[in-house]
Amino acid sequence: MNDQELLSIAQQYGTPLYVYDGNTMIKQYQRLINAFDGMPQLKIQYACKALSNLSILELFKNLGAGLDTVSIQEVQLGLKAGFQPHQIFFTPNGVSIEEIQKVSQMGVQIIIDNLSLLEQFGSIHSNTPVGIRLNPHIMAGGNSKISVGHIDSKFGISIHQFPHIKRIIQITKMKINGVHMHTGSDILDIDVFLKATDILFKHAHEFNDLEFIDFGSGFKVSYYQQDAETNIEELGEKLRQRFETFCHKYGKEVSLVFEPGKFLVSKAGHFLVKVNAIKQTTSTVFAHVDSGFNHLIRPMFYDAYHQIDNISNQDGKSRYYTVVGYICETDTFGSNRKIQEITEGNILAFRNTGAYCYMMSSNYNSRYRPIEVLWYGHQSHLIRKRERFEDLIRHQVPIDWKKSES
Repeated sequence: MNDQELLSIAQQYGTPLYVYDGNTMIKQYQRLINAFDGMPQLKIQYACKALSNLSILELFKNLGAGLDTVSIQEVQLGLKAGFQPHQIFFTPNGVSIEEIQKVSQMGVQIIIDNLSLLEQFGSIHSNTPVGIRLNPHIMAGGNSKISVGHIDSKFGISIHQFPHIKRIIQITKMKINGVHMHTGSDILDIDVFLKATDILFKHAHEFNDLEFIDFGSGFKVSYYQQDAETNIEELGEKLRQRFETFCHKYGKEVSLVFEPGKFLVSKAGHFLVKVNAIKQTTSTVFAHVDSGFNHLIRPMFYDAYHQIDNISNQDGKSRYYTVVGYICETDTFGSNRKIQEITEGNILAFRNTGAYCYMMSSNYNSRYRPIEVLWYGHQSHLIRKRERFEDLIRHQVPIDWKKSES
C-alpha cells in the first residue's frame, strides 16, 4: 500500500491508529518459505506475541502457518482463530505448573525451559511428549534487552545442566519429542546463529524420539534505508546443509521449526498520528502528536528507531523536528529527525510498527488505545474498534462508601 492510501485510511478512521498491510505479511512469509525450500517438514510457527489480533492469526493460519504461544491466553486466541491444538506450540517462561498442565490438556505441544517444572510435569504426565528449551550460552541479538540465549538469561535450561535433564528423564520415564532454542531478536551475524544451531544439533543426538528441532527466530528487519537485516537466503543455504547432515546421522527426518514474529509483521505496520501543535524553543522544534508511549513504547523502552514520515506533505522540504507525545512525562518518539516540513493537522506515519507495538500499548494517563486496520484485498478492514470511556472502567468495582463507614 502507498502513503496516499494510508492518508485516506487516517481520514476515514481518525487517529491514532495502526494499519497493517496484509500483502507485506504474505510476502515475508513466502520469503521465509523460499529461503528454506526443500527442507523436510518445514514448520513456521507464527510467534503471536508480536501481534495477536484474531484477524492476523487467521491470515497466517490460511497461509499454512502454525502458532507459537507464550501464555494460556494466547493459546485460547489461537483456538478461537481456528488453529487446531496440534498446530500450536506453547513456549512459556516462568509460568506455573498449573498453567502448563491446563495447556497440555488442550492437546498443545508443550516446551519447558526449567528443570524444576520439567521434573514436576514429568512426574505427573510421563506419557505426554514435551519439548525442552536449551540455553546455548550464545550472545546474539540487537541489545541486552532482547538477547535471551546468553549465560545470564532467564530463558532456557543451560547446556551445562544437561546431565540434570538426562537424570530427570531417566527417573520420570518422560518422552522428549523436541529440542528448542531462541537466542534473541535482531540477529545479524549468521555465523553466531549457526554456532548456536551446532550446539543444538549436538545435544539433539542425546534423545531417541525427536519429532522436531525448533530454532526460534529473531531475524532482523531493516528499519530505515541502508539498514542491515538478516540474510535469510544465506542462512537457509548454510543451515540446510547442517540440517540434512543431522537427519542423516540421526537416522530419520524430523521437522525443522522456526518461530518468526517480528520478521513476518514488523514491516507491514504503519502507526498514524496527527500533529496537534508545533512548539519551537531556543534549541528545538517539537512536533506534538495525538499519541504517546502509551501507544508506542519501543522508542522509550528499547531506544528503538522507527522512521517517521509526514505523509500529508510527502514532497515538502525537510526540516529537523523532535517528535513527542502527549503523555505527562518525557515522551519522545524521535529526536532531531529530518522530516518533511510539518504543520499542525498533518498526519505522520511511523514505519515498521507491526510487531510489539500495539501489543505493548496501554491506557496510561487513562488514554484510549488505538484502533487497528488491516489492508487486504486492496481495501481496508477495521479489525479493532476504538475504545470508549466505558472500556476504561468496565472491570472496576465501586465501593459502597456509606456501607463501609457504618
